[in-house]
Amino acid sequence: MRLEDFLLMRHEMLLTLMVVIVLIMEIFMDDRHKRCIRPWTIGLFAAVTIIGFLPAPTGTLFGGMFQTSGMHLMMKNILNIGALIVFIQAAQWLKLDSNHNKISEFYILILSTLIGMNFMISSGDFLMFYLGLELASIPIAALAAYDTFSNKSSEAGIKFIFSSALSSGIMLYGLSMIYGTTGSVYFDQVGSVYTGTPLQVLAFIFFFAGMAFKISMVPFHLWTADVYEGAPVNVTSYLSVVSKGAAVFIFSIILVTVFRVIAPLWQNVIWVISVLTMTIGNLFAIRQNNIKRFLAFSSISQAGFILLGVIGGSTLGMASVVYYVLVYIFSNLGAFGVVAAISTATGGKENISDYDGLYKTNPGLSWTLTLALFSLAGIPPVAGFFGKFFLFTAVAEQGYYALLTIAVLNTIVSLYYYLLVVKAMFINKSDHPIAYFKSDGFTKLGLAICIAGLVVIGFASPIFEFIKSLSFGL
Repeated sequence: MRLEDFLLMRHEMLLTLMVVIVLIMEIFMDDRHKRCIRPWTIGLFAAVTIIGFLPAPTGTLFGGMFQTSGMHLMMKNILNIGALIVFIQAAQWLKLDSNHNKISEFYILILSTLIGMNFMISSGDFLMFYLGLELASIPIAALAAYDTFSNKSSEAGIKFIFSSALSSGIMLYGLSMIYGTTGSVYFDQVGSVYTGTPLQVLAFIFFFAGMAFKISMVPFHLWTADVYEGAPVNVTSYLSVVSKGAAVFIFSIILVTVFRVIAPLWQNVIWVISVLTMTIGNLFAIRQNNIKRFLAFSSISQAGFILLGVIGGSTLGMASVVYYVLVYIFSNLGAFGVVAAISTATGGKENISDYDGLYKTNPGLSWTLTLALFSLAGIPPVAGFFGKFFLFTAVAEQGYYALLTIAVLNTIVSLYYYLLVVKAMFINKSDHPIAYFKSDGFTKLGLAICIAGLVVIGFASPIFEFIKSLSFGL
Protein backbone atom coordinates (compact mmCIF):
# COMPACT_ATOMS: atom_id res chain seq x y z
CA MET A 1 0.00 0.00 0.00
CA ARG A 2 1.10 3.55 -0.71
CA LEU A 3 1.41 6.24 1.92
CA GLU A 4 -1.70 7.91 0.48
CA ASP A 5 -3.63 4.72 1.12
CA PHE A 6 -2.68 4.82 4.78
CA LEU A 7 -3.73 8.48 4.94
CA LEU A 8 -7.17 7.51 3.64
CA MET A 9 -7.50 5.33 6.76
CA ARG A 10 -5.90 7.90 9.03
CA HIS A 11 -8.55 7.79 11.74
CA GLU A 12 -8.67 4.00 11.86
CA MET A 13 -4.89 3.61 11.86
CA LEU A 14 -4.39 6.14 14.65
CA LEU A 15 -7.07 4.56 16.81
CA THR A 16 -5.58 1.12 16.28
CA LEU A 17 -2.16 2.48 17.26
CA MET A 18 -3.69 3.95 20.41
CA VAL A 19 -5.18 0.57 21.36
CA VAL A 20 -1.72 -0.98 21.02
CA ILE A 21 -0.13 1.77 23.13
CA VAL A 22 -2.71 1.43 25.92
CA LEU A 23 -2.29 -2.34 25.85
CA ILE A 24 1.51 -1.99 26.15
CA MET A 25 1.11 0.40 29.10
CA GLU A 26 -1.22 -2.08 30.79
CA ILE A 27 1.25 -4.93 30.34
CA PHE A 28 4.45 -3.21 31.37
CA MET A 29 3.26 -0.76 34.07
CA ASP A 30 3.07 -2.01 37.63
CA ASP A 31 -0.06 -1.41 39.70
CA ARG A 32 1.39 1.66 41.39
CA HIS A 33 1.79 3.54 38.10
CA LYS A 34 -1.34 2.45 36.26
CA ARG A 35 -3.10 5.66 37.23
CA CYS A 36 -0.77 7.35 34.74
CA ILE A 37 -2.68 5.59 31.97
CA ARG A 38 -5.51 8.11 32.38
CA PRO A 39 -3.65 11.36 31.55
CA TRP A 40 -1.48 9.67 28.91
CA THR A 41 -4.48 8.23 27.09
CA ILE A 42 -6.43 11.48 27.26
CA GLY A 43 -3.44 13.42 25.95
CA LEU A 44 -2.81 10.98 23.10
CA PHE A 45 -6.45 10.90 22.11
CA ALA A 46 -6.61 14.71 22.16
CA ALA A 47 -3.69 14.66 19.69
CA VAL A 48 -5.51 12.10 17.53
CA THR A 49 -8.62 14.30 17.55
CA ILE A 50 -6.63 17.36 16.44
CA ILE A 51 -4.83 15.39 13.71
CA GLY A 52 -8.22 14.31 12.40
CA PHE A 53 -9.00 17.91 11.42
CA LEU A 54 -5.84 18.30 9.34
CA PRO A 55 -6.24 18.17 5.53
CA ALA A 56 -6.21 14.63 4.16
CA PRO A 57 -6.73 12.95 0.78
CA THR A 58 -10.04 11.35 -0.12
CA GLY A 59 -10.80 8.31 -2.25
CA THR A 60 -11.56 4.58 -2.05
CA LEU A 61 -9.74 1.44 -0.99
CA PHE A 62 -10.21 -2.33 -1.33
CA GLY A 63 -12.16 -2.09 -4.56
CA GLY A 64 -14.65 0.39 -3.14
CA MET A 65 -15.30 -1.35 0.21
CA PHE A 66 -13.77 1.61 2.04
CA GLN A 67 -14.41 5.20 0.98
CA THR A 68 -13.46 8.55 2.40
CA SER A 69 -14.84 12.00 1.58
CA GLY A 70 -14.95 15.34 3.33
CA MET A 71 -18.28 14.46 4.93
CA HIS A 72 -16.99 11.09 6.14
CA LEU A 73 -14.02 12.82 7.78
CA MET A 74 -16.31 15.39 9.42
CA MET A 75 -18.51 12.63 10.85
CA LYS A 76 -15.48 10.81 12.28
CA ASN A 77 -14.13 14.02 13.79
CA ILE A 78 -17.46 14.70 15.48
CA LEU A 79 -17.40 11.23 17.04
CA ASN A 80 -13.81 11.80 18.21
CA ILE A 81 -14.86 15.04 19.91
CA GLY A 82 -17.59 13.20 21.78
CA ALA A 83 -15.28 10.38 22.82
CA LEU A 84 -12.64 12.85 24.00
CA ILE A 85 -15.15 14.60 26.26
CA VAL A 86 -16.24 11.21 27.64
CA PHE A 87 -12.59 10.34 28.36
CA ILE A 88 -12.10 13.62 30.21
CA GLN A 89 -15.32 13.31 32.22
CA ALA A 90 -14.60 9.69 33.16
CA ALA A 91 -11.15 10.44 34.61
CA GLN A 92 -12.40 11.08 38.15
CA TRP A 93 -14.66 8.02 38.08
CA LEU A 94 -11.78 5.81 36.94
CA LYS A 95 -9.79 6.90 40.00
CA LEU A 96 -12.17 4.98 42.26
CA ASP A 97 -10.64 1.92 43.91
CA SER A 98 -13.18 -0.37 42.26
CA ASN A 99 -11.96 0.76 38.82
CA HIS A 100 -8.25 1.02 39.55
CA ASN A 101 -7.37 -2.28 37.87
CA LYS A 102 -9.72 -1.78 34.92
CA ILE A 103 -8.63 1.61 33.60
CA SER A 104 -7.03 0.30 30.42
CA GLU A 105 -10.05 -1.94 29.73
CA PHE A 106 -12.32 1.11 29.63
CA TYR A 107 -10.15 2.90 27.11
CA ILE A 108 -9.48 -0.16 24.93
CA LEU A 109 -13.20 -0.99 24.72
CA ILE A 110 -14.18 2.55 23.75
CA LEU A 111 -11.36 2.86 21.22
CA SER A 112 -12.42 -0.49 19.74
CA THR A 113 -15.99 0.73 19.31
CA LEU A 114 -14.71 3.91 17.67
CA ILE A 115 -12.68 1.88 15.17
CA GLY A 116 -15.82 -0.07 14.29
CA MET A 117 -17.86 3.12 13.93
CA ASN A 118 -15.25 4.66 11.64
CA PHE A 119 -15.21 1.60 9.38
CA MET A 120 -19.00 1.62 9.43
CA ILE A 121 -19.17 5.28 8.34
CA SER A 122 -16.57 4.77 5.56
CA SER A 123 -18.09 1.52 4.33
CA GLY A 124 -18.78 1.25 0.63
CA ASP A 125 -20.55 -2.07 0.81
CA PHE A 126 -22.77 -3.96 3.20
CA LEU A 127 -20.00 -6.36 4.23
CA MET A 128 -17.74 -3.60 5.54
CA PHE A 129 -20.79 -1.92 7.07
CA TYR A 130 -21.80 -5.04 8.99
CA LEU A 131 -18.26 -5.79 10.20
CA GLY A 132 -17.94 -2.23 11.48
CA LEU A 133 -21.36 -2.42 13.11
CA GLU A 134 -20.50 -5.57 15.04
CA LEU A 135 -17.05 -4.28 16.03
CA ALA A 136 -18.82 -1.21 17.44
CA SER A 137 -21.63 -3.13 19.17
CA ILE A 138 -19.93 -6.03 20.97
CA PRO A 139 -17.53 -3.94 23.11
CA ILE A 140 -20.44 -1.70 24.11
CA ALA A 141 -22.06 -4.68 25.85
CA ALA A 142 -18.86 -5.14 27.87
CA LEU A 143 -18.88 -1.42 28.69
CA ALA A 144 -22.49 -1.62 29.89
CA ALA A 145 -21.47 -4.44 32.25
CA TYR A 146 -18.28 -2.62 33.28
CA ASP A 147 -19.25 -2.35 36.96
CA THR A 148 -18.69 -5.97 37.95
CA PHE A 149 -20.01 -5.40 41.50
CA SER A 150 -23.40 -4.11 40.31
CA ASN A 151 -26.24 -6.44 39.39
CA LYS A 152 -27.86 -3.64 37.38
CA SER A 153 -24.71 -3.19 35.32
CA SER A 154 -24.53 -6.91 34.58
CA GLU A 155 -28.21 -6.89 33.65
CA ALA A 156 -27.62 -3.92 31.34
CA GLY A 157 -24.82 -5.77 29.53
CA ILE A 158 -26.93 -8.90 29.09
CA LYS A 159 -29.96 -6.97 27.85
CA PHE A 160 -27.86 -5.03 25.38
CA ILE A 161 -26.04 -8.03 23.91
CA PHE A 162 -29.25 -10.06 23.55
CA SER A 163 -31.17 -7.20 21.95
CA SER A 164 -28.20 -6.29 19.77
CA ALA A 165 -27.78 -9.88 18.58
CA LEU A 166 -31.48 -10.13 17.70
CA SER A 167 -31.49 -6.84 15.78
CA SER A 168 -28.24 -7.70 13.99
CA GLY A 169 -29.68 -11.06 12.96
CA ILE A 170 -32.79 -9.42 11.54
CA MET A 171 -30.67 -6.87 9.70
CA LEU A 172 -28.32 -9.53 8.32
CA TYR A 173 -31.30 -11.49 7.00
CA GLY A 174 -32.42 -8.36 5.16
CA LEU A 175 -28.93 -7.78 3.75
CA SER A 176 -28.86 -11.36 2.45
CA MET A 177 -32.11 -10.64 0.60
CA ILE A 178 -30.59 -7.50 -0.90
CA TYR A 179 -27.62 -9.51 -2.16
CA GLY A 180 -29.88 -12.26 -3.47
CA THR A 181 -32.06 -9.86 -5.48
CA THR A 182 -29.34 -7.52 -6.75
CA GLY A 183 -26.26 -9.76 -6.99
CA SER A 184 -24.05 -7.24 -5.19
CA VAL A 185 -23.30 -5.83 -1.76
CA TYR A 186 -21.67 -2.58 -2.96
CA PHE A 187 -23.75 0.50 -2.20
CA ASP A 188 -23.40 2.10 -5.65
CA GLN A 189 -24.09 -1.12 -7.52
CA VAL A 190 -27.09 -2.05 -5.36
CA GLY A 191 -28.48 1.48 -5.73
CA SER A 192 -28.20 1.31 -9.54
CA VAL A 193 -30.15 -1.96 -9.89
CA TYR A 194 -32.51 -1.66 -6.91
CA THR A 195 -36.06 -1.55 -8.29
CA GLY A 196 -38.24 -1.90 -5.22
CA THR A 197 -39.68 -5.36 -5.81
CA PRO A 198 -41.73 -6.85 -2.92
CA LEU A 199 -38.76 -8.96 -1.76
CA GLN A 200 -36.48 -5.92 -1.87
CA VAL A 201 -38.99 -3.90 0.13
CA LEU A 202 -39.10 -6.70 2.71
CA ALA A 203 -35.29 -6.63 2.80
CA PHE A 204 -35.41 -2.87 3.44
CA ILE A 205 -37.88 -3.39 6.30
CA PHE A 206 -35.50 -5.83 7.97
CA PHE A 207 -32.60 -3.42 7.48
CA PHE A 208 -34.65 -0.54 8.84
CA ALA A 209 -35.67 -2.54 11.92
CA GLY A 210 -32.04 -3.35 12.71
CA MET A 211 -30.96 0.29 12.42
CA ALA A 212 -34.01 1.45 14.38
CA PHE A 213 -32.70 -0.55 17.35
CA LYS A 214 -29.30 1.15 17.17
CA ILE A 215 -30.88 4.62 17.05
CA SER A 216 -33.58 3.82 19.67
CA MET A 217 -36.55 4.51 17.43
CA VAL A 218 -40.00 3.55 18.68
CA PRO A 219 -41.03 0.69 18.85
CA PHE A 220 -37.45 -0.63 18.95
CA HIS A 221 -36.51 1.47 21.97
CA LEU A 222 -37.47 -0.80 24.88
CA TRP A 223 -33.85 -1.70 25.75
CA THR A 224 -32.71 1.90 26.07
CA ALA A 225 -33.93 2.97 29.52
CA ASP A 226 -32.89 -0.27 31.25
CA VAL A 227 -29.41 -0.26 29.72
CA TYR A 228 -28.90 3.45 30.39
CA GLU A 229 -29.94 3.03 34.03
CA GLY A 230 -27.82 -0.05 34.67
CA ALA A 231 -24.62 1.02 32.93
CA PRO A 232 -22.12 3.37 34.64
CA VAL A 233 -22.96 7.02 33.98
CA ASN A 234 -19.94 7.68 31.77
CA VAL A 235 -20.74 4.60 29.68
CA THR A 236 -24.34 5.77 29.39
CA SER A 237 -23.19 9.18 28.15
CA TYR A 238 -21.05 7.48 25.48
CA LEU A 239 -23.96 5.30 24.42
CA SER A 240 -26.33 8.25 24.19
CA VAL A 241 -24.24 10.41 21.87
CA VAL A 242 -21.30 8.73 20.12
CA SER A 243 -22.91 5.34 19.47
CA LYS A 244 -26.20 6.89 18.41
CA GLY A 245 -24.45 9.53 16.30
CA ALA A 246 -22.51 6.91 14.32
CA ALA A 247 -25.71 4.93 13.66
CA VAL A 248 -27.53 8.06 12.47
CA PHE A 249 -24.68 8.98 10.14
CA ILE A 250 -24.47 5.66 8.31
CA PHE A 251 -28.27 5.29 8.30
CA SER A 252 -28.58 8.63 6.47
CA ILE A 253 -25.83 7.69 4.00
CA ILE A 254 -27.36 4.32 3.10
CA LEU A 255 -30.86 5.75 2.67
CA VAL A 256 -29.77 8.34 0.09
CA THR A 257 -27.28 6.10 -1.74
CA VAL A 258 -28.82 2.63 -1.73
CA PHE A 259 -32.56 3.08 -1.20
CA ARG A 260 -33.13 6.31 -3.11
CA VAL A 261 -35.42 4.47 -5.60
CA ILE A 262 -37.95 3.74 -2.86
CA ALA A 263 -37.57 7.15 -1.20
CA PRO A 264 -41.36 7.76 -1.08
CA LEU A 265 -41.75 4.50 0.88
CA TRP A 266 -39.09 5.12 3.51
CA GLN A 267 -40.08 8.77 3.82
CA ASN A 268 -43.60 7.68 4.83
CA VAL A 269 -42.16 5.15 7.27
CA ILE A 270 -39.87 7.73 8.83
CA TRP A 271 -42.79 10.18 9.04
CA VAL A 272 -44.71 7.77 11.27
CA ILE A 273 -41.68 6.57 13.25
CA SER A 274 -40.53 10.15 13.88
CA VAL A 275 -43.91 11.13 15.34
CA LEU A 276 -44.06 8.03 17.53
CA THR A 277 -40.47 8.41 18.72
CA MET A 278 -40.82 12.09 19.62
CA THR A 279 -44.18 11.67 21.33
CA ILE A 280 -43.60 8.46 23.28
CA GLY A 281 -40.11 9.55 24.32
CA ASN A 282 -41.51 12.81 25.69
CA LEU A 283 -44.48 11.24 27.48
CA PHE A 284 -42.36 8.61 29.22
CA ALA A 285 -39.67 11.14 30.16
CA ILE A 286 -42.25 13.09 32.18
CA ARG A 287 -42.86 10.04 34.39
CA GLN A 288 -39.21 9.36 35.29
CA ASN A 289 -37.51 10.08 38.60
CA ASN A 290 -34.19 8.37 37.92
CA ILE A 291 -32.07 10.93 36.06
CA LYS A 292 -30.47 8.33 33.76
CA ARG A 293 -33.84 6.89 32.73
CA PHE A 294 -35.03 10.48 32.30
CA LEU A 295 -32.16 11.23 29.92
CA ALA A 296 -32.71 7.87 28.21
CA PHE A 297 -36.24 8.78 27.18
CA SER A 298 -34.98 12.26 26.36
CA SER A 299 -32.49 10.68 23.94
CA ILE A 300 -35.29 8.62 22.40
CA SER A 301 -37.22 11.83 21.82
CA GLN A 302 -34.12 13.48 20.36
CA ALA A 303 -33.82 10.57 17.91
CA GLY A 304 -37.29 11.46 16.67
CA PHE A 305 -36.17 15.04 16.04
CA ILE A 306 -33.05 13.85 14.19
CA LEU A 307 -35.29 11.90 11.81
CA LEU A 308 -36.73 15.24 10.66
CA GLY A 309 -33.50 15.87 8.79
CA VAL A 310 -33.29 12.31 7.50
CA ILE A 311 -36.79 12.21 6.00
CA GLY A 312 -36.13 14.65 3.17
CA GLY A 313 -32.81 13.13 2.14
CA SER A 314 -31.80 16.57 0.85
CA THR A 315 -28.46 18.36 1.14
CA LEU A 316 -29.93 20.68 3.78
CA GLY A 317 -31.40 17.70 5.62
CA MET A 318 -28.06 15.85 5.71
CA ALA A 319 -26.26 18.99 6.90
CA SER A 320 -28.90 19.54 9.58
CA VAL A 321 -28.51 15.98 10.85
CA VAL A 322 -24.71 16.23 11.12
CA TYR A 323 -24.92 19.68 12.73
CA TYR A 324 -27.58 18.53 15.19
CA VAL A 325 -25.54 15.51 16.25
CA LEU A 326 -22.59 17.84 16.88
CA VAL A 327 -24.77 20.09 19.04
CA TYR A 328 -26.36 17.07 20.72
CA ILE A 329 -22.92 15.79 21.76
CA PHE A 330 -22.14 18.96 23.71
CA SER A 331 -25.67 19.19 25.14
CA ASN A 332 -26.07 15.61 26.31
CA LEU A 333 -22.48 15.25 27.53
CA GLY A 334 -22.90 18.47 29.47
CA ALA A 335 -25.92 16.98 31.22
CA PHE A 336 -24.34 13.58 31.77
CA GLY A 337 -21.12 15.23 32.93
CA VAL A 338 -22.97 16.84 35.82
CA VAL A 339 -24.82 13.61 36.58
CA ALA A 340 -21.53 11.67 36.56
CA ALA A 341 -19.82 14.20 38.86
CA ILE A 342 -22.69 14.04 41.37
CA SER A 343 -22.94 10.24 41.18
CA THR A 344 -19.20 9.83 41.80
CA ALA A 345 -19.12 12.33 44.65
CA THR A 346 -22.24 11.05 46.44
CA GLY A 347 -21.80 7.34 45.88
CA GLY A 348 -24.65 6.92 43.42
CA LYS A 349 -27.37 9.55 43.93
CA GLU A 350 -29.15 9.46 40.57
CA ASN A 351 -32.75 10.46 41.27
CA ILE A 352 -34.18 13.81 40.21
CA SER A 353 -35.50 14.28 43.75
CA ASP A 354 -31.90 14.09 44.98
CA TYR A 355 -31.23 17.31 43.04
CA ASP A 356 -33.65 19.34 45.18
CA GLY A 357 -31.88 22.48 46.34
CA LEU A 358 -28.71 21.68 44.39
CA TYR A 359 -28.26 25.34 43.44
CA LYS A 360 -27.66 26.37 47.05
CA THR A 361 -24.78 23.93 47.53
CA ASN A 362 -23.37 23.53 43.99
CA PRO A 363 -24.39 26.53 41.86
CA GLY A 364 -21.79 25.88 39.14
CA LEU A 365 -23.07 22.39 38.43
CA SER A 366 -26.65 23.64 38.55
CA TRP A 367 -26.04 26.29 35.90
CA THR A 368 -24.13 23.85 33.70
CA LEU A 369 -26.94 21.32 33.82
CA THR A 370 -29.48 24.07 33.14
CA LEU A 371 -27.65 25.24 30.01
CA ALA A 372 -27.38 21.65 28.77
CA LEU A 373 -31.10 21.00 29.34
CA PHE A 374 -32.03 24.31 27.68
CA SER A 375 -29.99 23.27 24.66
CA LEU A 376 -31.74 19.88 24.53
CA ALA A 377 -35.07 21.70 24.73
CA GLY A 378 -34.08 24.11 21.95
CA ILE A 379 -34.23 27.33 23.96
CA PRO A 380 -32.25 30.27 22.50
CA PRO A 381 -29.53 31.43 22.54
CA VAL A 382 -27.75 28.10 23.16
CA ALA A 383 -26.78 25.87 20.22
CA GLY A 384 -29.71 23.46 20.61
CA PHE A 385 -32.06 26.18 19.35
CA PHE A 386 -30.14 26.52 16.11
CA GLY A 387 -29.91 22.74 15.73
CA LYS A 388 -33.69 22.38 15.92
CA PHE A 389 -34.17 25.43 13.71
CA PHE A 390 -32.17 23.87 10.87
CA LEU A 391 -34.00 20.54 11.30
CA PHE A 392 -37.35 22.32 11.14
CA THR A 393 -36.19 24.26 8.08
CA ALA A 394 -35.12 21.03 6.35
CA VAL A 395 -38.47 19.32 6.97
CA ALA A 396 -40.40 22.43 5.92
CA GLU A 397 -38.35 22.61 2.71
CA GLN A 398 -39.74 19.18 1.76
CA GLY A 399 -43.32 20.25 2.48
CA TYR A 400 -43.96 18.12 5.58
CA TYR A 401 -45.90 20.83 7.39
CA ALA A 402 -48.03 18.46 9.48
CA LEU A 403 -44.89 16.71 10.71
CA LEU A 404 -43.34 20.10 11.46
CA THR A 405 -46.39 21.09 13.54
CA ILE A 406 -46.19 17.86 15.56
CA ALA A 407 -42.46 18.42 16.11
CA VAL A 408 -43.06 21.95 17.41
CA LEU A 409 -45.74 20.68 19.81
CA ASN A 410 -43.36 17.98 21.05
CA THR A 411 -40.71 20.65 21.60
CA ILE A 412 -43.12 22.42 23.94
CA VAL A 413 -43.77 19.18 25.82
CA SER A 414 -40.03 18.53 26.15
CA LEU A 415 -39.54 22.00 27.58
CA TYR A 416 -41.93 21.08 30.39
CA TYR A 417 -40.04 18.00 31.60
CA TYR A 418 -36.61 19.58 31.17
CA LEU A 419 -37.82 22.42 33.39
CA LEU A 420 -38.82 19.87 36.03
CA VAL A 421 -35.12 19.20 36.65
CA VAL A 422 -34.37 22.93 36.66
CA LYS A 423 -37.21 23.43 39.13
CA ALA A 424 -35.76 20.75 41.40
CA MET A 425 -32.36 22.46 41.47
CA PHE A 426 -33.46 26.08 41.86
CA ILE A 427 -36.91 26.06 43.48
CA ASN A 428 -37.52 22.82 45.38
CA LYS A 429 -36.35 22.69 48.97
CA SER A 430 -34.69 19.75 50.66
CA ASP A 431 -33.80 19.02 54.26
CA HIS A 432 -30.75 17.06 53.10
CA PRO A 433 -29.50 18.56 49.82
CA ILE A 434 -26.39 17.22 48.14
CA ALA A 435 -23.48 18.64 50.09
CA TYR A 436 -20.96 20.92 48.43
CA PHE A 437 -18.10 19.10 46.76
CA LYS A 438 -15.20 20.24 44.65
CA SER A 439 -14.88 18.69 41.21
CA ASP A 440 -11.48 17.62 39.96
CA GLY A 441 -9.68 19.35 37.11
CA PHE A 442 -10.70 16.81 34.47
CA THR A 443 -14.39 17.17 35.34
CA LYS A 444 -14.17 20.95 35.18
CA LEU A 445 -12.38 20.77 31.83
CA GLY A 446 -14.97 18.41 30.36
CA LEU A 447 -17.88 20.59 31.47
CA ALA A 448 -16.10 23.75 30.27
CA ILE A 449 -15.68 22.23 26.80
CA CYS A 450 -19.40 21.39 26.73
CA ILE A 451 -20.42 24.91 27.76
CA ALA A 452 -18.07 26.46 25.20
CA GLY A 453 -19.50 24.18 22.51
CA LEU A 454 -23.08 25.13 23.39
CA VAL A 455 -22.28 28.83 23.05
CA VAL A 456 -19.77 28.91 20.20
CA ILE A 457 -21.39 26.42 17.81
CA GLY A 458 -24.70 28.23 17.97
CA PHE A 459 -23.27 31.61 16.97
CA ALA A 460 -20.47 30.48 14.65
CA SER A 461 -22.46 30.26 11.41
CA PRO A 462 -19.42 29.16 9.31
CA ILE A 463 -19.59 25.77 11.09
CA PHE A 464 -22.99 24.97 9.63
CA GLU A 465 -22.08 26.43 6.26
CA PHE A 466 -18.96 24.26 6.13
CA ILE A 467 -20.94 21.13 6.99
CA LYS A 468 -23.51 22.02 4.34
CA SER A 469 -20.74 22.41 1.73
CA LEU A 470 -19.72 18.80 2.40
CA SER A 471 -23.23 17.35 2.31
CA PHE A 472 -24.96 15.35 -0.36
CA GLY A 473 -28.53 14.22 -0.85
CA LEU A 474 -31.10 12.74 -3.21
